[in-house]
Amino acid sequence: MNRYKQRAILAVAVALLPLAMACGSGKGDSGTVSVQQPVTGVDWRVDGITVGGTTRHAPAAARLRIEDGRAAGNLGCNQFSARATVHGDRITVGDLRTTRMACGEERMDFERALARILTTGTLVARTEAAGLTLTDGDGDRVHLSRGAPE
Repeated sequence: MNRYKQRAILAVAVALLPLAMACGSGKGDSGTVSVQQPVTGVDWRVDGITVGGTTRHAPAAARLRIEDGRAAGNLGCNQFSARATVHGDRITVGDLRTTRMACGEERMDFERALARILTTGTLVARTEAAGLTLTDGDGDRVHLSRGAPE
Protein backbone atom coordinates (compact mmCIF):
# COMPACT_ATOMS: atom_id res chain seq x y z
CA MET A 1 0.00 0.00 0.00
CA ASN A 2 1.43 3.37 -0.92
CA ARG A 3 1.68 6.37 1.41
CA TYR A 4 -1.24 8.17 -0.23
CA LYS A 5 -3.64 5.28 0.50
CA GLN A 6 -2.31 4.96 4.07
CA ARG A 7 -2.91 8.68 4.70
CA ALA A 8 -6.39 8.50 3.18
CA ILE A 9 -7.30 5.53 5.39
CA LEU A 10 -5.92 7.29 8.47
CA ALA A 11 -7.86 10.46 7.65
CA VAL A 12 -11.11 8.50 7.33
CA ALA A 13 -10.42 6.63 10.59
CA VAL A 14 -9.78 9.89 12.46
CA ALA A 15 -12.95 11.42 11.01
CA LEU A 16 -15.07 8.42 12.05
CA LEU A 17 -13.61 8.07 15.55
CA PRO A 18 -16.15 10.39 17.24
CA LEU A 19 -18.99 8.43 15.65
CA ALA A 20 -17.54 5.13 16.79
CA MET A 21 -17.16 6.47 20.33
CA ALA A 22 -20.79 7.66 20.34
CA CYS A 23 -21.89 4.11 19.49
CA GLY A 24 -19.59 2.49 22.06
CA SER A 25 -20.45 0.83 25.33
CA GLY A 26 -22.20 2.58 28.15
CA LYS A 27 -25.64 4.15 28.46
CA GLY A 28 -25.93 4.67 24.72
CA ASP A 29 -26.11 0.89 24.20
CA SER A 30 -28.91 0.41 26.72
CA GLY A 31 -31.15 2.84 24.88
CA THR A 32 -31.12 5.45 27.62
CA VAL A 33 -30.83 9.06 26.64
CA SER A 34 -27.26 10.28 26.40
CA VAL A 35 -25.37 13.33 25.23
CA GLN A 36 -25.59 11.97 21.67
CA GLN A 37 -29.41 11.83 21.88
CA PRO A 38 -30.68 15.02 23.53
CA VAL A 39 -34.28 15.25 24.67
CA THR A 40 -34.31 19.00 25.23
CA GLY A 41 -34.37 21.55 22.46
CA VAL A 42 -35.99 19.10 20.03
CA ASP A 43 -39.42 19.42 18.46
CA TRP A 44 -40.94 16.00 19.08
CA ARG A 45 -43.98 14.76 17.20
CA VAL A 46 -46.19 12.54 19.36
CA ASP A 47 -46.83 9.44 17.25
CA GLY A 48 -48.98 7.63 19.77
CA ILE A 49 -49.41 6.32 23.29
CA THR A 50 -49.58 2.84 24.76
CA VAL A 51 -51.85 2.52 27.79
CA GLY A 52 -52.55 -0.84 29.40
CA GLY A 53 -50.97 -2.62 26.43
CA THR A 54 -53.16 -0.86 23.84
CA THR A 55 -51.49 1.56 21.41
CA ARG A 56 -53.42 4.53 20.07
CA HIS A 57 -52.26 6.82 17.26
CA ALA A 58 -51.93 10.51 18.06
CA PRO A 59 -53.81 13.32 16.35
CA ALA A 60 -51.57 15.13 13.84
CA ALA A 61 -51.31 18.22 16.07
CA ALA A 62 -49.78 16.39 19.07
CA ARG A 63 -46.31 17.80 19.84
CA LEU A 64 -43.83 18.13 22.71
CA ARG A 65 -40.79 20.32 23.29
CA ILE A 66 -38.74 20.46 26.49
CA GLU A 67 -36.37 23.39 26.89
CA ASP A 68 -35.11 25.73 29.60
CA GLY A 69 -37.03 23.99 32.38
CA ARG A 70 -40.33 24.07 30.47
CA ALA A 71 -42.39 21.55 28.53
CA ALA A 72 -44.81 22.83 25.92
CA GLY A 73 -46.74 21.57 22.96
CA ASN A 74 -50.09 20.22 21.93
CA LEU A 75 -51.94 17.33 23.55
CA GLY A 76 -53.91 16.60 20.38
CA CYS A 77 -56.46 19.38 20.70
CA ASN A 78 -55.24 21.88 23.29
CA GLN A 79 -51.91 23.65 23.70
CA PHE A 80 -50.11 23.09 27.00
CA SER A 81 -47.15 24.26 29.03
CA ALA A 82 -45.62 23.08 32.30
CA ARG A 83 -42.42 23.04 34.29
CA ALA A 84 -40.09 20.20 33.34
CA THR A 85 -36.99 18.77 34.95
CA VAL A 86 -34.52 16.56 33.09
CA HIS A 87 -31.88 14.52 34.95
CA GLY A 88 -30.13 12.10 32.60
CA ASP A 89 -32.83 9.77 31.30
CA ARG A 90 -35.40 10.89 33.92
CA ILE A 91 -37.97 13.57 33.11
CA THR A 92 -40.55 15.07 35.46
CA VAL A 93 -43.33 17.26 34.08
CA GLY A 94 -45.33 19.45 36.48
CA ASP A 95 -49.00 20.36 36.36
CA LEU A 96 -50.13 21.25 32.87
CA ARG A 97 -51.60 24.61 31.95
CA THR A 98 -53.79 24.13 28.89
CA THR A 99 -56.05 26.01 26.57
CA ARG A 100 -59.68 24.94 26.87
CA MET A 101 -60.81 24.16 23.36
CA ALA A 102 -63.24 21.32 22.75
CA CYS A 103 -62.60 18.73 20.07
CA GLY A 104 -64.19 15.44 19.12
CA GLU A 105 -64.57 12.77 21.79
CA GLU A 106 -61.75 10.58 20.42
CA ARG A 107 -59.25 13.47 20.42
CA MET A 108 -60.28 14.53 23.91
CA ASP A 109 -59.88 10.95 25.21
CA PHE A 110 -56.40 10.82 23.67
CA GLU A 111 -55.55 14.20 25.18
CA ARG A 112 -56.59 13.16 28.69
CA ALA A 113 -54.57 9.93 28.44
CA LEU A 114 -51.46 11.74 27.17
CA ALA A 115 -51.74 14.39 29.90
CA ARG A 116 -52.01 11.66 32.55
CA ILE A 117 -48.91 9.84 31.29
CA LEU A 118 -46.88 13.05 31.17
CA THR A 119 -47.79 14.14 34.71
CA THR A 120 -48.16 11.01 36.89
CA GLY A 121 -44.55 10.98 38.01
CA THR A 122 -41.07 10.56 36.69
CA LEU A 123 -40.80 9.41 33.08
CA VAL A 124 -37.93 7.29 31.79
CA ALA A 125 -36.66 8.33 28.35
CA ARG A 126 -35.33 5.67 25.96
CA THR A 127 -33.97 6.29 22.51
CA GLU A 128 -35.00 4.08 19.63
CA ALA A 129 -34.05 3.92 15.98
CA ALA A 130 -37.05 6.08 15.07
CA GLY A 131 -37.07 8.46 18.03
CA LEU A 132 -37.86 8.49 21.71
CA THR A 133 -40.17 6.69 24.14
CA LEU A 134 -41.21 8.12 27.51
CA THR A 135 -42.42 5.50 30.01
CA ASP A 136 -44.25 6.25 33.25
CA GLY A 137 -44.19 4.20 36.45
CA ASP A 138 -47.23 2.17 35.33
CA GLY A 139 -45.52 1.12 32.09
CA ASP A 140 -47.63 3.40 29.91
CA ARG A 141 -45.65 4.99 27.06
CA VAL A 142 -45.53 8.03 24.82
CA HIS A 143 -43.97 7.33 21.41
CA LEU A 144 -42.25 10.31 19.79
CA SER A 145 -40.23 11.06 16.70
CA ARG A 146 -38.31 14.11 15.60
CA GLY A 147 -40.51 16.48 13.70
CA ALA A 148 -40.88 20.12 12.89
CA PRO A 149 -43.67 21.93 14.75
CA GLU A 150 -46.80 22.68 12.75
